[in-house]
Amino acid sequence: MPDRVLSGMQPSGRLHLGNFLGALDNWQRLQETHECFFFVADWHALSTNYADTSQVKTFTYEVLIDWLAAGIDPERSTVFVQSHVPEHAILYLLFSMMTPIPWLERNPTYKEKQEYLTDRDLSTYGFLGYPVLQAADILLYKPDAVPVGKDQLPHLELTREIARRFNSLYQPVFPEPKELLTSFPKVLGTDGKKMSKSYGNTINLSDQEPVVRQKLKTMVTDPARVKRTDPGNPDICPVFDFHRIFSPLPIIDQVNQECRTAEIGCVQCKAFAAGAIVARLAPLWETRAALEAHPKRIEDVIHHGCQKASRVAHDTLEEAKKAMKI
Repeated sequence: MPDRVLSGMQPSGRLHLGNFLGALDNWQRLQETHECFFFVADWHALSTNYADTSQVKTFTYEVLIDWLAAGIDPERSTVFVQSHVPEHAILYLLFSMMTPIPWLERNPTYKEKQEYLTDRDLSTYGFLGYPVLQAADILLYKPDAVPVGKDQLPHLELTREIARRFNSLYQPVFPEPKELLTSFPKVLGTDGKKMSKSYGNTINLSDQEPVVRQKLKTMVTDPARVKRTDPGNPDICPVFDFHRIFSPLPIIDQVNQECRTAEIGCVQCKAFAAGAIVARLAPLWETRAALEAHPKRIEDVIHHGCQKASRVAHDTLEEAKKAMKI
């Protein structure tokens, strides 16, 4: 059997290029070499959005469409929705009984999110304890590895600590998953900051060609290049980052050289970048249109994926309960 990997994503609306390059592109490749479990973490969305749950179902649907359009294949991967597999909540409950509070308070994102999400009250048990739910999400499927970036390593280490504590208190049930380090490219938004829905600077996977081209036209460039005749510096230009990711090598070389000598202007440079992004996204738009025309296909994916996930989750939970003698 190939190694098993598991990863999830919160539903917060339609996905953007940052999600695609940071996760989906890697997931799509992992399907070739691993047994993959991918889930929409809709319960996790409640940890910060508990006061307004009106969009969770819609966003879950949108995320799944973007996944399938990006090449996540339900015939090769188990694709499911967290809340449709109640074993997640039960194992979360069991883990919460034995997880020390200081482990949760030292979570690096606990205070960070409280500082920048000032428009809501995050002094809740659910927000403090979401890493325990995350541990249950992972350990329920006993993956060999979890695809993560370096910034997520503390979360995975907490999962391993919970596994070790359970195995020590009762009997060995949960293997400690390894990190599968992934190199996420730095994806900047149209304002030059990190691409994020909260900044309103995204290029969405579902944006059609006119929208993509218009967003590129407004994208910031080298701030020192005020006039068309001013030479530019691609090394500090957010648009050139898109060229590095999407453009063919001849275009990259051309822009890199001609920007520095002012032979090419920002308008033409952005048009080249937009064309490269459009070429990459066009197959996704075609698949997305077909999925939106047949919504039952999404329902079938959810149904069959949750059935497959439930079988694995049920067996693991029964093993954990037996170890605990309950």
